Amino acid sequence: MPQIWMTYDELATLCGCGPMEARDEVRYLSLPRRKCSDGATRVKLNAALSMKYFATIRETDFDLDGAIAALREMHRQMVEPLARGPASDGRGVA
Repeated sequence: MPQIWMTYDELATLCGCGPMEARDEVRYLSLPRRKCSDGATRVKLNAALSMKYFATIRETDFDLDGAIAALREMHRQMVEPLARGPASDGRGVA
């Protein structure tokens, strides 16, 4: 089972409660906590919370084809100006 670490806010979203209730639940369950280099405290999920996390991922209705199409369109828009050549600055060449 992989280790999953979440902030109190992320855990609150997962559990459908507020950050303070999530913090209380972490204390009640004696879950490991760690202060990370970005300054946030993260909590290591136990097996039950990990399963809940994986279940939410499976239930997510993510439009992968739409995301791929959007990325391709963004790439096309970014490459288009480069294909036209260097931009003219309006001063002309003497």
